[in-house]
Amino acid sequence: MKTKMVNPFIESKKACDVFINHRGIDTKRTIATLLYDHLSWLNLQPFLDNKNMKPGDKLFDNIDNAIRNCKIGVTVFSPNYCKSYFCLHELALFMESKKKVIPIFCDIKPSELRIVNNGNVPLKDLERFKLALEEAKYTVGLTFNSSKGNLSDVVKNASEIVIESLIEMESEQKMIKSSRNTPMAL
Repeated sequence: MKTKMVNPFIESKKACDVFINHRGIDTKRTIATLLYDHLSWLNLQPFLDNKNMKPGDKLFDNIDNAIRNCKIGVTVFSPNYCKSYFCLHELALFMESKKKVIPIFCDIKPSELRIVNNGNVPLKDLERFKLALEEAKYTVGLTFNSSKGNLSDVVKNASEIVIESLIEMESEQKMIKSSRNTPMAL
């Protein structure tokens, strides 16, 4: 039986509160980085690939580990999002791990999200990606039109939703812990 080798350096990295999933060419210089900076300013631990990774890091190992250990995800959908294997892989990991995902539809409507199959994506991944994208399309999110909207408003709104969600999750965990510690009456 094969066992997966675990890199202790990757495993020891601090878990992040929120993972920001985005298509770099569309949103890294705008909404993704502004959201990262704002969440950091609020003393949260966000994960954004170009901020948390350094040369020599194993891309899939670090990103997969960050997603598995994060509390919540923010997915910034954009016109080129579905052309990226990495974006779709990250989205599929979120959905498969049942993490809460807050979508931001940036210059694209949910109905316009479609997987671009150029023959480079293995069939098993294509199916995972389709399921994850369908689930995300039907998740309530924020919308942003860069020609009409204000970036600071969407960043502020997304940050507030992240904080509310984290507080809600923490409260639920405390309730579960206290119910486990309370003896049942007969």
